[in-house]
This record gives sequence, C-alpha cells and structure tokens, in this order.
Amino acid sequence: MNLSKYMDHTILKAEATKEQVNKICMEAIHYGFASVCVNPCYASFVSENLKGTDIKTCVVIGFPLGANTKEVKSFETADAIKNGAQEVDMVINVGALKDKNYDAVKEDIEAVVKAADKKAAVKVIIETCLLTDEEKIKVCEISKEAGADFVKTSTGFSTSGAKAEDVKLMRKTVGEGMGVKASGGIRDYNTAVKMIESGASRLGVSASVEIIKSVED
Repeated sequence: MNLSKYMDHTILKAEATKEQVNKICMEAIHYGFASVCVNPCYASFVSENLKGTDIKTCVVIGFPLGANTKEVKSFETADAIKNGAQEVDMVINVGALKDKNYDAVKEDIEAVVKAADKKAAVKVIIETCLLTDEEKIKVCEISKEAGADFVKTSTGFSTSGAKAEDVKLMRKTVGEGMGVKASGGIRDYNTAVKMIESGASRLGVSASVEIIKSVED
C-alpha cells in the first residue's frame, strides 16, 4: 500500500505561517502526498509551490463551522479556484441538517459544486462527531445527490475526529463511485490503515511525515 498517495498533507491552524506552509509543500513533494490542504489565504502560494508536480492544491471552504451563507461559500470556492485550488473541502451547514432543513443543506452543497464547475473536486465535510447515524446517512445521500465528489468525516476542529465506524457507514451509504475522506485524529500508521480498510479513499493528516517515517524506520 502506497500510503502517501492517500494523504492530504494538512496545515489549517490559525497561527500557521508562510514558512510553515512552505515546509508542508516541500514535504508533500518529497513524500509524494496526494495534496496540500490549507486555508484560502494560502491557495496561490501553495499552487505556485506545487507547480510542475501532480500534488493537488486543496483549500477549505466555510471552515471550520460551515455557518456561512451559500453565497459566501460559492464566492469562496470560485476565489480559491482562481487562486489555484484543484480540490475544495467545504463544511456543511450543520444547524440546517439538525433542523431537518434538507433543502437548505442540499442548496448549500450545490452552490459549491456549481462554483467549482468541475474545475476542482468537491469534498463535503459532514462533521460526524456532531451527528446521529441517521443524520450521517442523510447528509451523505444529499451530498451524492448534489453532485459532490467526496464526503469527509471531520474538520478536526470540533469535539472529535474520524472514527472507523463512521467511515464504514459513509462508504456503505455513498457506494463505491464516490470518495470518502477520513480526517481528524489520524496520528499513527495503524489508525491510517484502519481508516483505509474501513473504506476511506483519502486521509486528511497533519502528522503525515511522522506516519510515513514510522513505516520506513
């Protein structure tokens, strides 16, 4: 298993500096990670750093709460793509899902899918730690209907991150034709492999280098 190709090498902390983001880019190139995942302000910087490689520039949208309007998420998506994003990870409106306002949840996702216009893959962060199993299934179904490319477990900024049982449920719900990204709390090799075995096709990881080095050592 080429674990590196599953990994979105991630730096989303508020205090991330340009020097730290540059280091993440250099590590991604060295280890051959799938993408570098950053906040929107670093989209053009990362895109420039990764030019000439097959490593994607991944940008988060409506992060980390998902409570922006669909118009803001749409604009943020278009702006990220203009600045070089090839993948966008958007956070759903969790409150709307809790309210069973499924039309609003779908319209929110559709606004990002439309703005991406197939120029960037859309990953939908459902924040599993805040949802019941019924809600997880429902939002995965909505994400699929809305034309998203992936569903993703977590922001890593809420009460907990990815769990194998959630990944299994998400994979079962969306089927094999859609991506499932496990993100948040993946800090060692065994956890990473467990997520993949549970159905994850991508991993959001900030400890990517440590995990790969642990296999090499």
